[in-house]
Amino acid sequence: MRNIFRNLKTYWHFVVLILVLLFVQAYCDLSLPDYTSSLIDVGIANTGIEHAVPEYLTESGFHEIEVFLTEEEKKDWAAAYAYDEKSGYYILISAEDGVWDSLDEEFAQVIAIVYTMTSQQGAELEGMDMTSLDYSNMDMSAIDPTQMSPEQLEQLQKVQQALADMGVDMASDTLMLDIRNVFEENLASLGDSIIRSMAKQFTREQYVLCGIDLDKLQTDYLWSTGAKMLGMALIMALTAILVGFLASRTAAGVGRDLRSRVFRKVIGFSNAELDRFSTASLITRSTNDVQQIQFVTVMLLRMVLYAPILAIGGIINVRQYESGMSWIIVLAIALVMCLIAVLLIIAMPKFKIMQILVDKVNLVAREILTGIPVIRAFGREKREEERFDDANSSLTRVMLFTNRTMSIMMPILMLMMNGVSVLIIWVASQRIDSGVLEVGAMTAFITYSMLIIMGFLMLTMVSIMLPRAGVAADRIQELLDTEMTIVDKDGAIQAAPADAAVCFDHVSFKYPDGGENVLTDIHFTAKPGQITAIIGRTGCGKSTMVKLIPRFFDVTEGSISIGGMDVRDYSIETLRAQIGYVPQKAVLFSGDINSNIAYGAPNASEKDIEEAAAIAQAADFIEEKADGYQSAISQGGTNVSGGQKQRLSIARAIARHPKIYIFDDSFSALDFKTDTALRKALSEKTKDATVIIVAQRVSTILNADQIIVLEDGKMIGRGTHRELVESCEEYKQIAQSQLSETEFRASIAGKEEC
Repeated sequence: MRNIFRNLKTYWHFVVLILVLLFVQAYCDLSLPDYTSSLIDVGIANTGIEHAVPEYLTESGFHEIEVFLTEEEKKDWAAAYAYDEKSGYYILISAEDGVWDSLDEEFAQVIAIVYTMTSQQGAELEGMDMTSLDYSNMDMSAIDPTQMSPEQLEQLQKVQQALADMGVDMASDTLMLDIRNVFEENLASLGDSIIRSMAKQFTREQYVLCGIDLDKLQTDYLWSTGAKMLGMALIMALTAILVGFLASRTAAGVGRDLRSRVFRKVIGFSNAELDRFSTASLITRSTNDVQQIQFVTVMLLRMVLYAPILAIGGIINVRQYESGMSWIIVLAIALVMCLIAVLLIIAMPKFKIMQILVDKVNLVAREILTGIPVIRAFGREKREEERFDDANSSLTRVMLFTNRTMSIMMPILMLMMNGVSVLIIWVASQRIDSGVLEVGAMTAFITYSMLIIMGFLMLTMVSIMLPRAGVAADRIQELLDTEMTIVDKDGAIQAAPADAAVCFDHVSFKYPDGGENVLTDIHFTAKPGQITAIIGRTGCGKSTMVKLIPRFFDVTEGSISIGGMDVRDYSIETLRAQIGYVPQKAVLFSGDINSNIAYGAPNASEKDIEEAAAIAQAADFIEEKADGYQSAISQGGTNVSGGQKQRLSIARAIARHPKIYIFDDSFSALDFKTDTALRKALSEKTKDATVIIVAQRVSTILNADQIIVLEDGKMIGRGTHRELVESCEEYKQIAQSQLSETEFRASIAGKEEC
């Protein structure tokens, strides 16, 4: 997986910005359940009263609370309020949230106790009617029973008996505090939110007595909270859009950079590396694999980074409700993690197999499409369809397995989420019934639970794609980490050699994955102004030998030098700039004739291009075309004949004006007349250059200054045509098999009659 993350190093500033935006989005997302809870518990249940400590208090209400406070608390209580003589009410001095919250923390429980004692609920709790007592002036030691009415006396006796039953010492100097302690013990089983809700009921009664419009208070609260929720939702939408935009730009940049790096790497590969990675695999790695990484990078930045923020934030927020249901979330997370682990164990190996099978499908499809003429000529359509169907079916089976495995995940996860919701409601209903949880708190808990599970669900969804992208990233990194065998050495020569003589000094070569030498002890010198020809049976190593000159491969033993310097001492660019190479298989590129001839010499003038075409005997068929040198060439040169393709390839090498010409069996598709005319024109053009020709036809190399005869990778003859006929039996047999008796005798006599 680290190969996926290392691609993001270049875009670290985007990643940081995305993280900041995700924190903002998560903050808004996690705030909405709190607002929903407040709408229910504060806006609806408590008529918009947010704080347990009232902003306005009647004089009796102020003293009812004061009598249950400690000396230190009485000082804070008195300092918090100012008496308004005009209205006759106590008014909170500072209504700032920070100050108000601290007052709630200090006095909410006391206010709840007073409400319990003065409400019908408190009376029911203790089994007696205490609503008629004035606790603000309550002093048991100062009460005179003789001055009380029979009803008051009866009530006093009930209070004294109830307090005695509760364990309160009626003769204590701290009677009110003792009563407070008793009620605190009774309220200890309730949650903080319930206690505050009870205190808010006392506040509500005080607001009614003070003439506050509760309907307006409630409406204002609902509107303000709704506006805040709408604002949070808008911020969430904006951040989500920005995160999506930045993530898409980052992923597109990663894809672009990877494709560029892969392409530059592959362009620098020698034949050894190209043989290691098949063409189909290189295509898959630079397209499908990069696309997988690009897609997962978007998911990574939008979901993987957001999921833990959302989950951790939800866990932190849900703890504040003290609901006693945290074990449900732990259970849900454990189940989700177990499901993810099982899916990864089952699916991960299949993703690796899938990419290999994609390579195979590409390989078979490319091979079939390239060889359609041969397939049709031999009537093998049915067999090739079966071969493609085998590769396609194997890929389909693996993809069906992985998709079916992953498709099971969604219903299971939905079942888990709905099951968790039902479990929360079932447990919460009992806690609400017992008075330790509010409805709004339950709603918020459900929402937070869903957010937490959703966070892990996001990770699960991405875990479907991460293994495949991880395999793709490893495949690309394997390609990028491949050490190229053909590289410039330190201090490589940049200057072109003055002398273009090519010297093979006891050269031996074997392919990197081969056990035996393909070439053994090759030793000769190709001099400027001379034509050196190489001939031999098919598979004897002719093409391999000339590929060593431009360093498509490096020699295993011995050395090849140009101008007296080992080719490995030159920079690759300098070395290949001296060579005009015409491969055995002529390759043309999409474009026009002009661009193909000037491919190796971008600055070639129109005159140079026309001259090269004339020497290569291509001018006639080019001028016959309606668009001449601007005539279109399709990919691979499929819209020209084999001979025309070969002549354009030769013209491309000539237009470069190199010091060394290498023709690797480049005249095989030419008729004898064109071959003769081309060699004659070429001899005038290359009289100062070194020319090396690989040929199958003896007629092509009759006039060569030097002919090398190969047999099983070994040089068994070297000399002119006449010398080799006399000294090399292998060459003589080749010549006699290709030339008529008359032509053979004429060639020995020095007269070419072919």
